[in-house]
Amino acid sequence: MAQTTALYARHVALGARMVDFAGYMLPVQYLSGPVAEHHAVRSAVGLFDIDHMGQAAVSGPGALSYLQHLLTADIAALAEGQATYAFMCNPSGGTVDDVFIYRLPGRYMLALNAANLAKDLAWMREAVGGCQVTVEDISPGTYMLALQGPAAQAILQPLTNADLAGIKRHCAIEADLAGTRTLIGRTGYTGEDGYELYLPAVAAETVWDALLDAGTPQGLLPAGLAARDSLRFEACLPLYGQELDEDISPLAAGLGWAVKFDKGAFIGREALLAEQRAGSPTKLAGLRLTGRGVPRHGYPVLADGEVVGHVTSGMYAPTLDGFYALAYLPADKTEPGTPLAIEIRGKLVEAQVVNRPFYSRKRGVYA
Repeated sequence: MAQTTALYARHVALGARMVDFAGYMLPVQYLSGPVAEHHAVRSAVGLFDIDHMGQAAVSGPGALSYLQHLLTADIAALAEGQATYAFMCNPSGGTVDDVFIYRLPGRYMLALNAANLAKDLAWMREAVGGCQVTVEDISPGTYMLALQGPAAQAILQPLTNADLAGIKRHCAIEADLAGTRTLIGRTGYTGEDGYELYLPAVAAETVWDALLDAGTPQGLLPAGLAARDSLRFEACLPLYGQELDEDISPLAAGLGWAVKFDKGAFIGREALLAEQRAGSPTKLAGLRLTGRGVPRHGYPVLADGEVVGHVTSGMYAPTLDGFYALAYLPADKTEPGTPLAIEIRGKLVEAQVVNRPFYSRKRGVYA
């Protein structure tokens, strides 16, 4: 039985279509529809309920050495108030999960993928070993919202005593927001500027209402899971279970920048070093379809009539007004311009390898 979040009634009142996602009833779209919600985030701002995400707090005198061993990122390089993207890898170099980690006063906080929460917590606790460290699941008392889009700062600033202009990308500050103590992180999963908000679960309705009231006159739309997926897809941000899993390494996914070999030992380092030296046999590639059709997860990708890979994510990209896909392919088939085909409902649709990401807010559409 899926759990309802504190905002369930708010979503229903807004006409949301609710679905079970990772054990939570969440809005997949509102009355405006996923394409309108997508465009609102690109041009103005969207508000997301992402309470399905998990959070873990790590503290204790051994916290830093423990996290250096657990994660691929160099946690020692984080100043207080900074955050970074990182991976928990298994000894074979596969991805247990991709996470965001924040260094906060007296503790670290990890944002974890919803479907992986139980697995992640078990992995983290097993990795403690003899470290003087406490790993705590703080998800039940924490509510997570995301305010994403170019107007996010203008909408959020009147509601908080924090100087939002002073918060750099991948940084966070604890401040009052609509009368509620909140961790405000300049992070996101849409390819746009914006904020992810961590607040007490009991204050979810208060903060949601305040954001809607402040943002609606400036074009804010509440946005559901469908828009969140299309936004992250255009920005080529990975979705665990599709672009990442325990058999896929960060290097194959093109995310080697988040693996810091020179920091010293960490779980999976030797396997990843070997892969780096030899080269990943398969790599994630972006494809643009030259014909029409929705290239769904699992559809075969062909070169010269032979199956060479499968689609991990694929859909209509609203900002680009075209059909695109991500797929793992042999390394020699990943050069931009390589002609391929995707089998869609028994028919071959022509496609071509293109640069990733498909969309960048700094450079616009360039796939």
